[in-house]
Amino acid sequence: MNKAMNIQTIREDFPILSRTVYDKPLVYFDNGATTQKPRLVVEALVDQYYSVNANVHRGVHYLSQQATELHEGARETVREFIHARSTNEIVFTRGTTESINLVVSSFGDAFMEAGDEVIISVMEHHSNIVPWQLLAARKGITIKVVPMNDQGELLLDEYEALFSERTKIVSLTQVSNVLGTVNPAKEMIAVAHAHGVPFLLDAAQSVPHMAVDVQDLDVDFLAFSAHKMYGPTGVGVLYGKEEWLDRLPPYQAGGEMIQHVSFEKTTFNELPFKFEAGTPDYVGTTGLAKAIDYMNALGLDQIAAHEHDLLVYATERLKGIPDLRILGEAAEKGAVISFLVGHIHPFDMGTLLDRLGIAVRTGHHCAQPLMQRLGVEGTVRASFGLYNTKEEIDLLVNAIERVRQMF
Repeated sequence: MNKAMNIQTIREDFPILSRTVYDKPLVYFDNGATTQKPRLVVEALVDQYYSVNANVHRGVHYLSQQATELHEGARETVREFIHARSTNEIVFTRGTTESINLVVSSFGDAFMEAGDEVIISVMEHHSNIVPWQLLAARKGITIKVVPMNDQGELLLDEYEALFSERTKIVSLTQVSNVLGTVNPAKEMIAVAHAHGVPFLLDAAQSVPHMAVDVQDLDVDFLAFSAHKMYGPTGVGVLYGKEEWLDRLPPYQAGGEMIQHVSFEKTTFNELPFKFEAGTPDYVGTTGLAKAIDYMNALGLDQIAAHEHDLLVYATERLKGIPDLRILGEAAEKGAVISFLVGHIHPFDMGTLLDRLGIAVRTGHHCAQPLMQRLGVEGTVRASFGLYNTKEEIDLLVNAIERVRQMF
């Protein structure tokens, strides 16, 4: 455990961690799906609804101006967090999925036609596969897929070989939600740019666990969700370089994203509001800002070190279990372990672990093409967060042993 973080004190910030499940202490290892929320995030949401609730922008009354200040202050907090140049480059969405769909729709409409190509990878979440498939059905584009080796690492030589004069964009995950593989994003972005191709990075599984600097990466678009980083559900971010956002057409239409409307012609609002049609979740954005403040106070480096310690410890302990197989053993890996035990179905393992108070995720994890590559229907996934402990990992190992003996 990293000495800079007092995990027991941190756990007190998360009331849900003290509850029981089936009369067992809750062990929450489903952080890849969503994280729990610290008290200060929830209290900020309640306080805003009770004391500062008013629609943002253009309101002349006091509450509206206060709410607008909080909302735009959250945008600045996000800008600082990912080191964007300007708040014009921070678009609030409902989450990673909507952020990706925004780019696919707007970029695809403006810059892609039949025969053009997008490069994705075999380890993508469905939210970075299906939108491109819909665009392919609508416009006749081609999807190219970067393969991986048996350790779960993308094959960079084959990645570069996929580029052609018809390649218009690359869209890849920074960290696999199944394997935990940390892809060499900066290197892969540089390859794309050498071919004159922009890059969309799915950072849903990276931003909660490591420092991400969009200027250092030189990434063109980046997407992530608040609920995976100790913030509220229903809020996300699309970062886009200002020169790209300027060129893209709006994703949705309605209030807020317009400058002037007549029945003859409509002109669109300036960035980032051009992409924020309708009333935003201005309370949720405050929650996101509070979650970022919480992570910053702990220290991103400290969080990463603690979670890496958990990963190393859990990997060593799990490998001691007979018949347990870990899927994904990349050299660079985040705090996610997918595994199978003998012939025990993942659903059976997950259900019985749940009866012992341990929450894990089972199934294909919205990554069915990856499951096909691995030759399995699904896995059990344990994903760690900043509040997890080695003692909880011991409970997981003991529980798996108990389930294994039942079979």
